[in-house]
Amino acid sequence: QVQLVESGGGLVQAGGSLRLTCTASGFTFNRYAMAWFRQVPGKEREFVATSSASGTITYYADSSKGRFTISRENAKNAVYLQMNSLKPEDTAIYACAKDRRPLQSGGAYYDERTYDSWGQGTQVTVSS
Repeated sequence: QVQLVESGGGLVQAGGSLRLTCTASGFTFNRYAMAWFRQVPGKEREFVATSSASGTITYYADSSKGRFTISRENAKNAVYLQMNSLKPEDTAIYACAKDRRPLQSGGAYYDERTYDSWGQGTQVTVSS
């Protein structure tokens, strides 16, 4: 079965950096786009970034653009989120997700309904 496991979250001061890792298993990783979303308790899940199956196409939320970078290593079944210049408003649980569509990207990449498997998430807390 599909498994997605995130790591790398933690507590960091504003302006600092974190690198999140999502390790995948149970499916052919290099056939699917992957994404990062985040959620604050009591609020809706928010799109952060997505990478195509090959890693050559990426999309970002406006709030992430210029500060976050999504990348992947298909040989390791891993997708990463490098987060720089962190702000207190970036505090959330960050989760990775697998696109339900093989070998596709684009379309409604920002919509959580595009994704069919989710990790448990990792907490990121940015102090001011």
